[in-house]
Amino acid sequence: MKTILYATDYSLNSVAALKLAHLMTKKFDANLMVMHVFDIPIPLSTVSVSHLKKEKRLLTENYTRLKNFCTEHLGDTWEGCNITFAAEENASVPNGILEKALHLDADLIVVGTKGTSALKEFILGSATTALVKKAPCAVLAVPETSELEIFKTMVYATDFEQADIFAINKFVKIANIFNADLRIVHISSKEEYAGDQQMEWFKDMLLQKVKYEKITFDLIFSDQIFEELNRYLDKTETNLFAMLERKDNSFVQRYLKKDLVKKMVSNITIPLLSFNAAGL
Repeated sequence: MKTILYATDYSLNSVAALKLAHLMTKKFDANLMVMHVFDIPIPLSTVSVSHLKKEKRLLTENYTRLKNFCTEHLGDTWEGCNITFAAEENASVPNGILEKALHLDADLIVVGTKGTSALKEFILGSATTALVKKAPCAVLAVPETSELEIFKTMVYATDFEQADIFAINKFVKIANIFNADLRIVHISSKEEYAGDQQMEWFKDMLLQKVKYEKITFDLIFSDQIFEELNRYLDKTETNLFAMLERKDNSFVQRYLKKDLVKKMVSNITIPLLSFNAAGL
């Protein structure tokens, strides 16, 4: 991992994400871009000179504010790291972040989530969801209540697809840097056919292409997908949960209508790492 892009709106919701982005920057000896996207509404007529002056002033102000934001929440620890700052004007925050990610060829986008659950926000719709669906790289959504800690246990939810193997191969790089246990889990209803055989097939395929000693596999049948997911993440003391975003067929989208347990999802307060199948 060479380049990490962290986007903030200066709110307390984004502080935990900043700290995690900084930690990962140090772990990977990567470059960290800290950015803020702002919008200046303009009339339908041509851009005025006063608008251009205002944009220039806001760019300067936000550059200073970003540095102060890092100093306030990271102390002096960010100084000396490979951190740069950018303020961008864009009517769409997700589009502004995506454009910067493409320009930087970023390996990871890190954002904070409003509320306590990254997974709940993913389900209910937000700027984070827009990023996940379009991002050319992985997106790490960090709930505001997440505590900064060394990842010891990481979980990836698989649906036995080829794209999962590519995503897990990227996920392993993070697990390796933290020397974490990586658990691959498949949770589905009892109606699924030959789930155990599918798991064995997937396990064999994965271990041929992904080399990491600390991988375990779990197959769970339950008619209450998210309730079981909550229990599993709690039981395994998971620090980071990852899944694959497929076009109209993500892990979340597949079981949302079947479970309808958003209150249970709100209990998942750990960071959520989402890989976009289109970008693998």
